[in-house]
Amino acid sequence: MSNVSVTSSIVAKEGLAILENMLGFSKNVNRDWEDEYSQNMSRGYEPGNTINIKKPPRYTYRAGRVAVPQATTQTTVPLTLSQGGADLFFTSNERTTSYSRLEDKLQAAMATVANEIDRQGLELARNSVYNALNPTYAAPNTAALAVGAVTAVNQRMDEMSAPRDMRRALTLSPALNANLITGLAGLFNASSTLDKQYGKGIMVDSLGLRYHMDQNIATHTNGAATATNINGANQTGSSVTVIAVAAGTLTKNTIITLPGVFAVNPQSRQSTGVLAQFIVTADVAAGATSIPISPAIVTTGAFQNVTASPTTAQPYVIFGAASTSYTCSTGYHKDAFTLAMVPMWVPPSGMGAKVSQAEHNGFRIKVTDYYDGVNDTANMRVDVLFGWAAPYPELACKYAI
Repeated sequence: MSNVSVTSSIVAKEGLAILENMLGFSKNVNRDWEDEYSQNMSRGYEPGNTINIKKPPRYTYRAGRVAVPQATTQTTVPLTLSQGGADLFFTSNERTTSYSRLEDKLQAAMATVANEIDRQGLELARNSVYNALNPTYAAPNTAALAVGAVTAVNQRMDEMSAPRDMRRALTLSPALNANLITGLAGLFNASSTLDKQYGKGIMVDSLGLRYHMDQNIATHTNGAATATNINGANQTGSSVTVIAVAAGTLTKNTIITLPGVFAVNPQSRQSTGVLAQFIVTADVAAGATSIPISPAIVTTGAFQNVTASPTTAQPYVIFGAASTSYTCSTGYHKDAFTLAMVPMWVPPSGMGAKVSQAEHNGFRIKVTDYYDGVNDTANMRVDVLFGWAAPYPELACKYAI
């Protein structure tokens, strides 16, 4: 029996299967917007490296018979593609005699690519998600605490109108995964669930969430800043004026709450009874009097997200303790984040390279095989072209530990 030649098409198919199996966070997010690239390119239109994802407009309810026409405000979120991959080489001897070595190298290369795709997605979550729980970083390692942690994540998503459509997930840090398994071990679970958790040491889907443990969960470190007071009434928009920041830097991605500012349900605009949380969007040095925040404070209209402006001369509150770090395990509905992986240009035949692309469930890779005659080596590059965006960060929630 003759050997089957290892071609770029075989490697592309095998590599894609490995990549998809290794991805965690990326499997549970929205994939709809990659069609914006592929469909437009098939029609001869090149959308460029960045597309703007349109969010649906919102309107306020009219009571009574008389019409009150409202202007339509369309908002967008950018999604920008970036290229990356991993590069391998084999001597002619290796390609002739050692197929297992190719498989080992391919596994390692795909692990690198999958790791980076998920890492960038989880870093986006750290940078964009402003809902956060567990400011003391307490470990949920008892039954009551573990159930409380999971139900609190679901509750926060409920308050932000995330659908209950079985498309919610929780990506866990290794520490949170270990603590939830410990805490939930004594509760009633289906035997199949217990078998999987005991055998694999990872959380299994339950309580309305899909689980995935990921070592790429981002870590946030609070600066040395301590909270001061709000300085000025009736503030709205993407920054808040305060008495000079004290004690040190208020670091980017720190979560704060503002006095008298409660979150509202995005559809009913009724108070949830929970203080709205905001993420600091840039480092704020000690002595500064303006803190940039996301989301913007909106107190009226179709896009209202809070009950009122912050109360002047009252303190804002920093989530967590000064100069401490916590991992940002993230619960999210599928639509909170979107990932696009798009097909890449393939050089025409006759350029000394053999190129294959493979696609499955929206995941795409390109494998290029080319020969180095000077060194008698076969070079292989694996490429991906992808981009992340967070169209609806309000549908996600961090759990600090």
